[in-house]
Amino acid sequence: MTKAVSLAALAAFFMSAPCHAQTIYPIDRAEILKGSKFDFKVELPEKIAASDIKVTINGAEQSATFGKSADYIEREDGKDQSALVLRDVVLDKPGAYKIDVTAGNLTKSVTWNVYDTGARRAKNVILFVGDGMSLSHRVAARILSKGIKEGKSSGKLAIDDMPSMALVGTAGTDSIITDSANSASAYTTGHKSATNALGVYADRTRDVFDDPKVETITSLVKRKLDLAVGIVTNTEIQDATPASMVAHTRRRAAYDEIVAQMFAAKPDVILGGGAANFLPRAVDIGKRADEVDYIAKFKDAGYPYVKTAGELKATADNTDTTKLLGLFTPGNMDGVLDRRFLKGGGVKKNPEQPDLTEQVQAALNVLSRNDKGFVLMVESGMIDKYAHMLDFDRAVYDVIMLDNAVKLAKEWALKRGEDTLILVVSDHSHPNSLIGTVNDDMSAEANLPLRERIGVYDKAGFPNYPAPDAEGYPSRVDVSRRLAIMSASVPDHYETLRPKLDGPNQPTEAGEAPNTFKANEKYKNAPGAMLRLGNLPAMMNASVHSGEDVILTATGPGSDRVKGQMDNTEVFRVMVDALGLGAK
Repeated sequence: MTKAVSLAALAAFFMSAPCHAQTIYPIDRAEILKGSKFDFKVELPEKIAASDIKVTINGAEQSATFGKSADYIEREDGKDQSALVLRDVVLDKPGAYKIDVTAGNLTKSVTWNVYDTGARRAKNVILFVGDGMSLSHRVAARILSKGIKEGKSSGKLAIDDMPSMALVGTAGTDSIITDSANSASAYTTGHKSATNALGVYADRTRDVFDDPKVETITSLVKRKLDLAVGIVTNTEIQDATPASMVAHTRRRAAYDEIVAQMFAAKPDVILGGGAANFLPRAVDIGKRADEVDYIAKFKDAGYPYVKTAGELKATADNTDTTKLLGLFTPGNMDGVLDRRFLKGGGVKKNPEQPDLTEQVQAALNVLSRNDKGFVLMVESGMIDKYAHMLDFDRAVYDVIMLDNAVKLAKEWALKRGEDTLILVVSDHSHPNSLIGTVNDDMSAEANLPLRERIGVYDKAGFPNYPAPDAEGYPSRVDVSRRLAIMSASVPDHYETLRPKLDGPNQPTEAGEAPNTFKANEKYKNAPGAMLRLGNLPAMMNASVHSGEDVILTATGPGSDRVKGQMDNTEVFRVMVDALGLGAK
């Protein structure tokens, strides 16, 4: 009886208190570039007649601001929930906007800031993304590629030797922990989004392609300035970070559709892995569910197609080449440690994969043929994938490769008179820490348990990797005193504290219960192997992202905006400001 009375009292309270509309997109405190396109949507938690819904912007009817009325959906997704949707709207006047929605006794308000830019300062913009690159990755890359003696590094990384630096927050709309989709989208659209979403605000509908869209930098620079656009990665080209340049979906795994969206957007240079989702299943390596051959479609649209490093160089060097599609593997490309040294992974099947530096050089050659300028996004994407798999050696070598690509771009820009804004950033971090060294001097300490081989403080000393070659790579990683990089998030796995020389690490395998994972028995009998119990749910087969800020470094016109602590959406603003996109 008491419980019934209490529930009735609560119901009476909520019925008398003001209710709220569920959501307005763009969300509260959105920063919107003047003249950029976006979708406006109001979601209501119940069915409400169109005549009972009022939307005002700075006190005026929304149609007066947007120039057209919103479409009314009485029962969205067949449920008793109404919505208003307005596609491809533009705000051309900078300033503060207050959006008020009333629908019966429902109310909701959000504010937006519409900003413009000054005049154009940069002819070109290059955004380098070290996917999942943490501070420990950068430090390890510096130690391996430059060396360290008596506590002083023997040189600086190109990614660090830049005049402007900032910390960047990475959280999404739904969580303090982001994934590569919504974090990269923040860079390429200037809007926050939710996990797995690309170029949209993730709404409540079942359809993963009807969510409120926001315009990408690819669309903006082509529409407003007629610039060339390039996308370079060593992952699948339709993976989250490169896809953020063109895609609109809340399902980052919709590879077939993302390829179709990439074809519709037509970036001028597309280089990476992922050929399988360009081809139907009837073709040898094809994975598409439909029968469309997108390689053929790109060829018909005037794109030369290359599959090897040699073909890439020859085609990019041809002064007639102004568009280029290069897909070098069916899936992800191999990292530099396997390609150049260990010959593991997929190198035997695809031995002629280009290095990221070769891809960047080719992209610069082709894109610079557009006299109006270009925007280029370059991802060293396998850093993240190796970090997930607790394969720190491979991750660090790919950071060195990223650094070489940045060095190449900086030298290229210097020769042109510094007309190019160059940014280097992670999309998110991993919870990795460099805690010391691993001592594998087996002859002196043959009976020591695995954990006793970890040297900390003065016992860490310095690693003894061979002197790096001209590109910063030591020839071996299986030395007797190695860097000890540990992750704060791990599944159950057998820890060996040794590099995986036969191929990328696979810490887990399928567990006995459905959708669970256990430590991979492959490593159980490795010398000194120790079962390390994880701190993640059993459904997780790998390490996870972390919520720390990431480091952004920059040089070139417009880089002075990079300072202090920034939000990831502000990286977009740095780029569009340098290009003067709000002045058009």
